[in-house]
Amino acid sequence: MRPALPLGLALLLLGTAQAQQLYRWTDDKGRTHITDTPPPASAKDVQTKSASTPGPEPAPQNFELAQAMKDFPVVLYTGPACKDACVRARGALNKRGVPFREVQVWDEASAEELKRVSSGDRLPVLVVGRSVEVGFEQGAYDALLDAARYPKAGVLPARSQAAPPPPEGYTTAQPVTPEAEEPKPAGPYAPGAPRQRGTKK
Repeated sequence: MRPALPLGLALLLLGTAQAQQLYRWTDDKGRTHITDTPPPASAKDVQTKSASTPGPEPAPQNFELAQAMKDFPVVLYTGPACKDACVRARGALNKRGVPFREVQVWDEASAEELKRVSSGDRLPVLVVGRSVEVGFEQGAYDALLDAARYPKAGVLPARSQAAPPPPEGYTTAQPVTPEAEEPKPAGPYAPGAPRQRGTKK
């Protein structure tokens, strides 16, 4: 039977097998070094990393996406009655994998917000940071997202964010309008028209 290793030595060997510490640092001449020994005291920008069980590097687009979302959040203004254009706008963002907040315009408060944002009442409206695009046009959407440094189309997995349900209290009924007045008779011989001079009773 093999003798058991001392606990301390076993842990040391286990740690060495599982993890090797790497150091990334810059010397006083600006040269970058990657070593498995600690850098000298004069080293700058020292970074440490485990070289053991290497896992996949974080995808660069994830950082790029997080930065774009932080600096240029995306908001899409739609409405329950906005059909084709709003569906295509939502689909374009989903296809590119861009997370967005959707605001439904349906009452006075949301209509006022839309007017402040876009100076009008047309839907859909895309807001990327401080940039605003009224209506839907694929090229214009891509240009805004490119300028905000969102990952290019095809880099991120597609999303499936659906249209929000109609807001509570929303109704498709048309607003009530005053009843139309009775049409006035047209022509001198129309029923109810004033009797003309020289006509028999």
